[in-house]
Amino acid sequence: MYKQMKVFVGTLFLCLSVGNVYAGASQADIDRLGKDLTPLGAEKAGNSAGTIPEWNGGLTEAPAGYTPGGFLVDPFSDDKPLFTITAGNLDQYKENLSPGQQAMFKKYPEYKMPVYQSRRTAAYSQSVYDDAKSHAETATLTSGGNGVEGRGLHSPFLFPKNGLEAIWNHTLRYRGLTMVRTTAQVPVQTNGSFVANRLVDRWVFPEGFDDGRDAVKDDNISIYFVQIMKSPPRLTGNVVLVHETLDQVKTARKAWRYNAGQRRVRRAPQVAYDGPGTGADGLRTTDNYDLYNGAPDRYDWKLVGKKELYIPYNSYKLHSPELSYTDIHQKGHLDQDLVRYELHRVWVVEANLKESARHIYGQRTFYIDEDTWQASVVDHYDTRGDMWRVAESHEIQYYHEKLPFYTVETLYDLESGRYLTTGLTNEEEAPYTFEKEVSRSYFQPGSLRRIGKR
Repeated sequence: MYKQMKVFVGTLFLCLSVGNVYAGASQADIDRLGKDLTPLGAEKAGNSAGTIPEWNGGLTEAPAGYTPGGFLVDPFSDDKPLFTITAGNLDQYKENLSPGQQAMFKKYPEYKMPVYQSRRTAAYSQSVYDDAKSHAETATLTSGGNGVEGRGLHSPFLFPKNGLEAIWNHTLRYRGLTMVRTTAQVPVQTNGSFVANRLVDRWVFPEGFDDGRDAVKDDNISIYFVQIMKSPPRLTGNVVLVHETLDQVKTARKAWRYNAGQRRVRRAPQVAYDGPGTGADGLRTTDNYDLYNGAPDRYDWKLVGKKELYIPYNSYKLHSPELSYTDIHQKGHLDQDLVRYELHRVWVVEANLKESARHIYGQRTFYIDEDTWQASVVDHYDTRGDMWRVAESHEIQYYHEKLPFYTVETLYDLESGRYLTTGLTNEEEAPYTFEKEVSRSYFQPGSLRRIGKR
């Protein structure tokens, strides 16, 4: 499938088998950080065609008009599309589109992708860069690739040698120590109708607790997560709590559900892998959240190489509080006049379901932004090998926090014609907020009844 893919020269080795432990980065590679590579291992230079610019530190200052605590101001509001990809000119641009993105044009003849000037806005604080560099040599895969040791607060493998290291970079990337967001998750039906489900997500890395990381309590824990349903009424007050274990083969993900109607807290082992996602009307699996999360043990992972791809980027227009959810959602897909695509380099990672494993997706291909280690596009194939679902993350730089993250995730079901959006805040009171310290007690099963009060 990827025999024709152009692979860029760089530090890249394909892993044909998985051992128990991998060596960390070499000192020679680490010395390149901040020189010909960005502090997180991306190629600092632009491409030879000049269509991808040099990374020059990213976007770290808020533009004029931004009010702290409010929605982000679009720093590129004056930009106009360089060109627009349509079904009529698809062949001209398909080399820089994933198979799933190409399938969207075949499914929806009116579909289009406006392409803008590429801007490498990704930026983090110096403390994040320093932490990543200090752990680049010590981070290693363990337990056959199902665990990570010696990591810091950000993606641990700045010089990935195999697909497992690359996907761990996505799942363990820095997203702030704590975050809370009130969002809409919108399952859109074939005819374009929808009912928005409102929910509150809150997560914390152990270092974000007011008492800090505890060597015993936080052993093998990568993140704590709570999700509270706020609407529709039949789901209001339901809560999901997850203690995300780092090595889920060693210790399975710990999850609980609180049913507000029954006022009961129960363990929820189905909150993993291809278990149904909360409030998603069957349109996503649990591990579709954040484009991918959880244990990697059900797939064989292959690092294919790097590729230039048109991906959603600097999607500040979709973040605007001037838009309603009705403005954003159309039949079949988002209003494509509101989206922004740019050409960026991505790592390509292919995941194939193991013969001994079960999952509704037989294959997934990930396209991971080199500047952030966030998955930008994911193509999902069913167990027959047919294209099924296409996920995209519409990334923005939260410049006030020096933190890149999504403003919305989309997951298109090409078979049913339905789709799901996750993370929208346009009609909510505030965008994502990054708290500084939170109480450990909030993220315990005993708190769920109180958290889930209707």
